[in-house]
Amino acid sequence: MAKGSNVNVCMIGYRFMGRAHSNAYMKVDKFFDVTKKPVMHTVVGRDGAAVKAFAERWGWQKASTDWKSAVTDPEIDLVDVGTPNNQHRDMTIAALEAGKHVLCEKPLAASIEDAREMVAAAKKAKKCQTFVSYSYRRTPAVAFAHQLVKQGRIGRLFHIRAFYLQGWAHPSVPLIWRFDEKAAGSGSHGDLGAHIIDMTRFITGDEFVEITGAISETFVKERTIPTATAGAGIASGAKAGGKKGKVTVDDAVLFLARMKSGAIGTFESTRFAMGNENKNGLEINGEKGSLRFDFEDLNYLSFFDATAPRKEQGWRRIPVSIPGEHPYADAWWPTAHPGGYEHAFVNQAYDILQSLAGKKPVVPLADFDEAWKTQQVLYASMLAAKNKAAVKVSEIK
Repeated sequence: MAKGSNVNVCMIGYRFMGRAHSNAYMKVDKFFDVTKKPVMHTVVGRDGAAVKAFAERWGWQKASTDWKSAVTDPEIDLVDVGTPNNQHRDMTIAALEAGKHVLCEKPLAASIEDAREMVAAAKKAKKCQTFVSYSYRRTPAVAFAHQLVKQGRIGRLFHIRAFYLQGWAHPSVPLIWRFDEKAAGSGSHGDLGAHIIDMTRFITGDEFVEITGAISETFVKERTIPTATAGAGIASGAKAGGKKGKVTVDDAVLFLARMKSGAIGTFESTRFAMGNENKNGLEINGEKGSLRFDFEDLNYLSFFDATAPRKEQGWRRIPVSIPGEHPYADAWWPTAHPGGYEHAFVNQAYDILQSLAGKKPVVPLADFDEAWKTQQVLYASMLAAKNKAAVKVSEIK
């Protein structure tokens, strides 16, 4: 498995994330010098005609509707799972038991029980590497923030203010799978909150110890059942039918946290912040300075240096595009030629291929153990909201 110069990939799911991951596999060896080259071997989906058309358009060698056969194919090295969250467990465990490396979309699973079983399966499959697609780690500004904190540039941590704001969940949007607890596990919390939890842990190197309070709200209790397939999403044009069904996930979650370092944090995720398309970001305040990032301005990191003379202090807006200076910049364009959303996935593909080749990635990858820590925080905060009480993260086992 993955012993030669190629890595044969099987990707399950071909909609939004399928396009992002396919583009990454197509481009990674064009921009980066890779020891192992990804081969787009098999793509899997439920609709035979649609997955075949996707394979032809995006360069996959084979198309299949049988994921069980695909993930156990002796020719496959890496299984990429990009399905709704409730399908992650069965697919990743089957792949691990077949001796495959696994890349799983976030969050790790739809439930804490599924996540626990996936982590156990990964530990058992000792020769298999696991990865979870927390792609924002590979946005250069976020990777640079991680480096600055690691260098001690902001010193002791005091505050973390994290947010992920979207506004697409208008009441007219139909009851797609993201509003169904059985398929998604949670709403904005697992979809968006997982990213800011992981991004906080990644940048600061700190861990959550207690959720001191939380609130969860579902603003729209019922939505029209779509006429399209159950797996259809906004991008695939799901249309509303006549009947209505119950929304069983959160629309917004806010929680307060204490960190291992002694820092305190506020976290907000919502799909009802109208006017915000993909406002994913945070501000970190420390003894020596502060950092600020917003994905809607993804090519810049703001840095405040509190060690400078008082008369010189002020926020600096740093364009993170200098080759040889900023993470991943060498592979792309000249200074001030900005990157976009898709570049994080290409960067991620490079780091995964580096890891499979026994080499160090540019920045640390999230494996199943790492993603489990984020899953604990997700679950602890939902418990805090449900019980209206503080929850220690260590109690989630």
